[in-house]
Amino acid sequence: MGYSSFDPAGRNLPAWNAGRKIGPKRALKQKEVWAIPFWLEQEGRVRDRALFDVAVDSKLRGCDLVRLKIGDLVRGNDVRCRALVIQRKTGRPVQFEILEPARTSLLKWLERRGGTVENFAFPSRVDHSQHLSTRQYSRLVDEWVTAIGLKAGDFGTHSLRRTKAAIIYKQTGNLRAVQILLGHAKIESTVRYLGVDIKDALELAEAVEV
Repeated sequence: MGYSSFDPAGRNLPAWNAGRKIGPKRALKQKEVWAIPFWLEQEGRVRDRALFDVAVDSKLRGCDLVRLKIGDLVRGNDVRCRALVIQRKTGRPVQFEILEPARTSLLKWLERRGGTVENFAFPSRVDHSQHLSTRQYSRLVDEWVTAIGLKAGDFGTHSLRRTKAAIIYKQTGNLRAVQILLGHAKIESTVRYLGVDIKDALELAEAVEV
C-alpha cells in the first residue's frame, strides 16, 4: 500500500506524538491545588492566579475557559457566585460556582485588567481585543505544574477541568452530580472521563455500613 505525499510516514518523519505521553492527564491532588496558587502569589502573577482559580472552580474545557467574558463573571461591581456559559463543543449550557478565593483573585485581576463586560476576561497579550489562546493556556499549565516539582507531561489543561470533579466524586460518590457539573450529556462519558473502575466502586461500598 502506498503513502500520500502528505503522509509523514511516507517521508520518514516521526509521528506527531513520538516521545510524548498520550492518554488522559491526571487530576491535581489537593496539596497541589494549594501549592500552585501559593507559587503564583509569590511570583506576583495576578492574572495567572485568577486563571488557575477559575479553571479549577469552573471545570470548563480550555476552549470555553479562555473565551469567558467579563460579563460572564461579574454582576455590577461584584464577581458572581455562580455563572453560566454555553459550551462550544456541545452547545449545551453549563453552570459553575465561583468560590470566595477565586472571587478574590478574579476581582484583583479584573481591577488591574480594566475593560467592559463585553471584553474577554483573559485577553491575548499579542492582540488585547482577542482572548488568550488555548495553546498559551496549555503552556501556562505546563509552567505551573513544573514550578511545584511535577512533570509537565503528566498534566494538561484537562487536568484542571478534571481536578475538582475528581475530588467531588471521591468525597461523595455522586456521579450524576459530577455529570451535571461537567456538562456531559451521558453519564457514561463521566465514568470514562473520571476513570471510574471496580476499585472505586468497592472503596465506596466498603465505606457504607448497612
